[in-house]
Amino acid sequence: MDNMSYPVILTLMVPKESKSYRHAYFICFLVLYVLILSINIRLVMAIIMEKSLHEPMYIFLGNLCINGIYGATGFYPKMLSDLILDSYVISFHMCALQIFVIYSSLLCEFTILTVMSYDRYVAICKPLDYHSTLTKNACVKLILFSWIVPTFSVFTGTLLSNLRPFCGYHIDKLYCDNWSIVKLSCASSFVNNVYGYIVAVIFCSFVVIIILSYIKLIAACKISSENRRKFWKTCLPHIFSLINFTFALLFDIMYSRYGSNDISESLRNFLALELVIVPPVFNPLIYGLNIKAVQFFLNATFIVHVLSNLIKLIVCLNQCWGIASYK
Repeated sequence: MDNMSYPVILTLMVPKESKSYRHAYFICFLVLYVLILSINIRLVMAIIMEKSLHEPMYIFLGNLCINGIYGATGFYPKMLSDLILDSYVISFHMCALQIFVIYSSLLCEFTILTVMSYDRYVAICKPLDYHSTLTKNACVKLILFSWIVPTFSVFTGTLLSNLRPFCGYHIDKLYCDNWSIVKLSCASSFVNNVYGYIVAVIFCSFVVIIILSYIKLIAACKISSENRRKFWKTCLPHIFSLINFTFALLFDIMYSRYGSNDISESLRNFLALELVIVPPVFNPLIYGLNIKAVQFFLNATFIVHVLSNLIKLIVCLNQCWGIASYK
């Protein structure tokens, strides 16, 4: 019991060969963060400014993009700061904040995708009732639901994990996560496990909703060519987003539960980073490919503009590092 305490500072995993490739890592993460901000913000702005996109499906999509920005901001600024300072530590309170931001974003994505599946079900299976069912008031309630439920769930779980004495101070991951904090504790994890199972059951019910909605969608598509057209146009991006998110979630679970002992460090880092890289990058791209009003970020002019600015930024950073090294 004497070794039990409430740590002020925790240490994080140091990236492999960080001394040699620290600048390269920094540039890669910076490019990813700028890319995530660029494509998500541009998609949100297109939805706001284009009147033809003021429909429930695109409003939910806008929330999905905002959530991607929110989740990415929980990881990238801290990682970039660690690489600049070459110091992979985090305060106890900032670790709790990072857990809350990353994992509330993760569960928010899940609830938003569930709401989007309900939207597609009503649009295809009950088209005559679509505007009377998904009114502005109903959309606001669904959006609040998709944010409040995950936020409350993660806040409670983070609080339960952090109000415990600790026997360790090192997190074997590039960022803080709830399970790593639980493993550092000296106390019993029974309450955390029970609460985790309760949250898992709640969110598994959302999986059932998604599956049932798609069973009905597929049945509706069999009897109408118009329904099939709607399905391929609006549901296929949603399916890709679900698959993308599912793999990211499975990778994170594999890492948290088994990553420390059973797999190489390189693969562990890949499993950890997949969650914060793939969904926020590919969700707007997947939907942007299918929405004519937002395909502007796929054209050559936009790509050249982004790449030229990134190259300028990289050159500037290299010059700054060269001056710092010389001094």
